[in-house]
Amino acid sequence: QVQFVESGGDSVQPGGSLRLSCAVSGDISSVFIMGWYRQAPGKQRELVARIESGSNTIYEDFVKGRFTISKDDSKKMVFLQMNNLKPEDTAVYHCNTNPPLTNFWGRGTQVTVSR
Repeated sequence: QVQFVESGGDSVQPGGSLRLSCAVSGDISSVFIMGWYRQAPGKQRELVARIESGSNTIYEDFVKGRFTISKDDSKKMVFLQMNNLKPEDTAVYHCNTNPPLTNFWGRGTQVTVSR
């Protein structure tokens, strides 16, 4: 049974920073590509960033230069450092493989950016 448990979300002001964590359990090999996704109210879930088995990272344009994805395979953890947050970053953030295991979405962690 695969499980993703996200944490670290909070309410911050524009320009603030947060670090999200994702604990991965179950039969997930480190060769999988891991991704962070987000879903804003009334919008579809979208990919934010992904990290490959060799730690190569890829970012969507709307977070380039602000977000950093990383992982610790030994601890089965995936992280998302978010800097210079903007109100449009407000969403529930999820981690999953990329492409995602559609039956195993976690609850996510809420990030709210407002004054």
